[in-house]
Parts: sequence; C-alpha cells; structure tokens
Amino acid sequence: MKVNQAEFIISAVGPGQYPTDALPEIALAGRSNVGKSSLINRLISRKNLARTSSQPGKTQTLNYYKINDFFYFVDVPGYGYAKVARSERAVWGKFIEEYLLTREELKRVLLIIDLRHPPTKNDQAMYGWLTYNDIPTLVVATKADKLPRSQWQKHLKVIREELGMGKGELPILFSSETGMGVEELWSRIDEAAGYPPAENP
Repeated sequence: MKVNQAEFIISAVGPGQYPTDALPEIALAGRSNVGKSSLINRLISRKNLARTSSQPGKTQTLNYYKINDFFYFVDVPGYGYAKVARSERAVWGKFIEEYLLTREELKRVLLIIDLRHPPTKNDQAMYGWLTYNDIPTLVVATKADKLPRSQWQKHLKVIREELGMGKGELPILFSSETGMGVEELWSRIDEAAGYPPAENP
C-alpha cells in the first residue's frame, strides 16, 4: 500500500469514543515497549506520527490512526508492565477485552513479539485468548535487526512453539530500523482490510 495520508484521530477508552465511519480496523497488541508505535511509523514512512515513549506502560488508551481514509491502525495499550498500578491494569483490561470481543470493524490483530526473546507468559496468554475467541491474529516478530541472520530461524521456531502456533502459521520477520518485512506485512494488512489490489502501486 502506498500511504498518501496518515493522521492521528482519537485516543479512546470506550465505545462512545470510537470512530463511527465503519472503516476496517487493524489492532496492534503486545507487551509494553515492544515497538508497536515504531512499527506503525515505519509502515507509513513517518518518524513521529505514532507516539513512542521510553517509559513502558505510558500508552493507556486505544490510539486511532486513519490511513488513506480507508482503514485505521489501533494501537492497544501494552501489557506486562509491573510498575503500573493493578487497578489501572484492571481498567485497561476491561475496555481492551470489550474492544477486541465486540468491535465489528476489527479485522485483524497484529500481535507484536520481540524476536530476541522467547514469548513471555503474557504473550502466550494473549495469543491463546485471541485464538480461543476466534479473533484473526497475525504474529509479527520485530527487532530482527538486533540478531544475526543465522539466528532468525532458531528464534522464530521458539516463538512458534512457545505460542503453540499451527504448523502452517509463521510469524512475519520485521525490523522498524531496516524496513525488513514491510512489504509482506502490508500485503497481509491489505488483505485483512479489503484494500483493492488494483489501487496498490
């Protein structure tokens, strides 16, 4: 997809704040500080549209970014950050679960995993919950540039096994630094959002 327009729309914490234009939505989930915002910025070739932070756990809302007036990226609050109060995490969990289970416009969840490390218990729980609830999910293994090429397959195998992915399911290798995986990931996003192939460059 050639991105001609990308803009931040709203930070939402409930259905009353969600956009009402019925455009497809692609959500990004993952642990705090795994690089969801950096992935969005790389995909749209912008440096600072999606808000990045050196402080894990800072994103506390569903952040909507409209792309080409055709679909939304929805950046979901990260999980697994211990310094966030348990009461806050409970509030996040409630509206995130409600969004993922009931939002008709949601077409796919991109579950972002750090390729360098085995999936955390929270990663495993999130993947298991998404698949149990039949929510279309694509695993993206990012930060590939931080590992030698010779180790990629080994680490991908660990991710597949730890998450319990099916034999035909493979994480997409991605790097926000080098752009690795951008074309493949866009192809999968286009498919999920129903972007007309004829409009792609």
